[in-house]
Amino acid sequence: MASPSAALSLCSAFSAHCSIAPPRSLSKPSLSLARPAIGFLSTSAASTSRPAFPAAPKFAESAAVAEPETTDVEAVVVSEDKPKREEIFAVVMVGGRQYIVFPGRYLYTQRLKDANVDDQIVLNKVLLVGTKTHTYIGKPVVTNATVHAVVENQGLNDKVVVFKYKPKKKYRRNIGHRQPNTRIRITGISGYEEYPASPNVAT
Repeated sequence: MASPSAALSLCSAFSAHCSIAPPRSLSKPSLSLARPAIGFLSTSAASTSRPAFPAAPKFAESAAVAEPETTDVEAVVVSEDKPKREEIFAVVMVGGRQYIVFPGRYLYTQRLKDANVDDQIVLNKVLLVGTKTHTYIGKPVVTNATVHAVVENQGLNDKVVVFKYKPKKKYRRNIGHRQPNTRIRITGISGYEEYPASPNVAT
């Protein structure tokens, strides 16, 4: 076992070679409460990345727009005086049906037998003729009044479905039918001038 003197000499030698540093003071890190600038709102980013544009002039400083020069020349519209066609209509009977016809218009009637395309036909069952100033009422027809027309097409009407049904008999019949028709165009109305007009003359 070592003596006390030897232990003291050993401690003095150890303290001579080793120096113990004083304890460091622990300081808390400082926190900055300033909100960092993000994106284009930061002044540094705006100063570096934002291009320098010239200031736009104000509305009052903008140049005045030059107004178009007005001339004293006025546009002159030349109207050609064309003879107006007399407004006239008639009521004719074709195949047991009555139709109101106007010159220049077309209508569909029942199939006219022995009538081909581009044939000129005359309708002489004229029940009434009306103009802008007079009305000619037939009793029953207007004497010598005729309606001239031309055949344009021989066709068929839209299909009509005829369905027959009997309950508890297993009876079903589905039949389609298309009625033949004739398209004619009215070319003129004539021969009514000599017929006496009705008392209630339009004024």
